[in-house]
Amino acid sequence: MWEVLASIGTWGYVIELIIIFVAKIIEVSIGTLRQILVVKGYRKSAVILALFEIFLWVFIASRVITGLASDPLKGVSYSIGFAAGVYLGSIIEQKLAFGMQLIQTITTAEKGNAIAAVLRGKGYGVTTVDANGKIDSRKILMVYANRRGSDDIVNQVLIIDPTAMIVRNDVASLAGGYIRLKKSLFK
Repeated sequence: MWEVLASIGTWGYVIELIIIFVAKIIEVSIGTLRQILVVKGYRKSAVILALFEIFLWVFIASRVITGLASDPLKGVSYSIGFAAGVYLGSIIEQKLAFGMQLIQTITTAEKGNAIAAVLRGKGYGVTTVDANGKIDSRKILMVYANRRGSDDIVNQVLIIDPTAMIVRNDVASLAGGYIRLKKSLFK
């Protein structure tokens, strides 16, 4: 393939740089997702991605390294592709939203009961705790949910209490309780 591109001349050279750039974006995006999948416990999916990632790396890196001394633009294309791949990989991960979150809401006792009723009506397990704030009584609500659906929970809370304090934390492991837990790559 590379010989065919070389025979085209300038356009072949430009196409080669574009191929290096795009392939590096794909490779680094896959690597970013692979690392996140390992951390989140999706090891089998991570292994499959690792195979594609290393396949791309071997062929693209070898092409760049063998021609780097005579053609530094290959290195520039490779480097910019790497940076763009990190950015794209993080966007893809955000859209896929792997894993679980603990969503904690601090609100008034009255609004806390209303929020808990709405969320329970939607099938979420909600734990409530009575608390004391600086000035008055408060209610703390805790919900464990898939990251993918966590925005819906936050929106429901804000509809009832726009001034509620909401804290979201990623959860590394979880056992027991009432949760709609789905351990699949695409929730």
